Amino acid sequence: MSEPATAELYRVELPMAVGFDHPARKRSASDSLVLRLEVDGLSGIGECAPRRYVTGETSDLVADALRALPLEAVAASVRGTDPAGLLARLLREGAAALYALPGGNNLHCLVETALLDLLGKQLGLPGTELVPGSGGPDGTAAGTPSALPVSQVLDLSLDVEEFLDTRGPFHFVKTKASNDIARDVRTVAAIRARLGGRVPVMVDANMSWTPERAVGHTRALREAGATLVEEPLAKGAWEYLARLRAEGGLPIMLDESVCTLDDARAAVAHGACDAFNIRVAKNGGPVAAARLAAFAREHGLGFQIGVQVAEVGPLITAGRALAFRNPDALTVEGGQSDRFFPDMIVSPRPAVDRDTNTVPGVPGPGFGLELNHHAAPWAEARRTEGEPAWRPAAPAATRTPRSEDPT
Repeated sequence: MSEPATAELYRVELPMAVGFDHPARKRSASDSLVLRLEVDGLSGIGECAPRRYVTGETSDLVADALRALPLEAVAASVRGTDPAGLLARLLREGAAALYALPGGNNLHCLVETALLDLLGKQLGLPGTELVPGSGGPDGTAAGTPSALPVSQVLDLSLDVEEFLDTRGPFHFVKTKASNDIARDVRTVAAIRARLGGRVPVMVDANMSWTPERAVGHTRALREAGATLVEEPLAKGAWEYLARLRAEGGLPIMLDESVCTLDDARAAVAHGACDAFNIRVAKNGGPVAAARLAAFAREHGLGFQIGVQVAEVGPLITAGRALAFRNPDALTVEGGQSDRFFPDMIVSPRPAVDRDTNTVPGVPGPGFGLELNHHAAPWAEARRTEGEPAWRPAAPAATRTPRSEDPT
């Protein structure tokens, strides 16, 4: 007789050795939910990183929605279905549709990444076989590159000269805008003076500009050498974005404005952008994220495979698998977990080759990670198949207090 399936939830707030500062949020600790699903001795781990200012979700909201996870149905499908067939259905339909999941994009991502990881381990498949790609009509493709170059991100906590001296080699640069356009222009000009015209430079305003000033800001940045601007205006300001795109002289990448395929359709209908920033958690998991990449191609738009700041493991490797299966991205963000976290909750640590600023593939099995002893203090709740209620994973007195995150 099978052992009961289990679901374990971890709320991970790892202190960051190096903070990250941008117009929407200054971050000094991670804020991720990690889900470990175990069915008949096999386990898969998934992650989401809710950000209120992006999708309206918080970790509390996602954790509450997870209580409706149909664990019995998930376990039955893993046990009773040919695993290759279940994986194929999951890649076609996504976890949200397959299991009628409640909640929003981050919950869907949390469950979907855990299931894909579990099935990858069951089938002995690498991460690149667990996400849709740009190959044939079924999303499969033969052959992937051995490494991908990643962009370097200059946030507001780091001086531009130190960034240029210590963060190369550079393949693509994203700089976070400040509240001082003159400073941002100087930053872009300094990057251009050092790197010349060979490297794209994108300025991410994180929704901080007003329509009245955006055209002037964009033109000034273009003159300084910027090649793209990311999410310059309030989320979903389609008409203003279209006007800025026509008058500002720089291509626009949208991030927070494009969380769903419906958002992408609205952006295209309004002529509001030239590219999407695709992030696995924000967009609802690898399957929905891959659909956005396909939609971008279909409509002649570019896309970036991005990250949430301070991802703690499963999202990192799921995003990299997505990037390797969609290598026509304008750029890939590799994240900075190696700089942020002295210790991580997963083993092995997701690698970044800082000599070349490239990331390797995801050999697996699954997304190639397991929780280690650093995860234990973050355990929050557990449910066992056949028991209706989630139970605290540890006595309240021994659990780490939650940090405040108003955004």
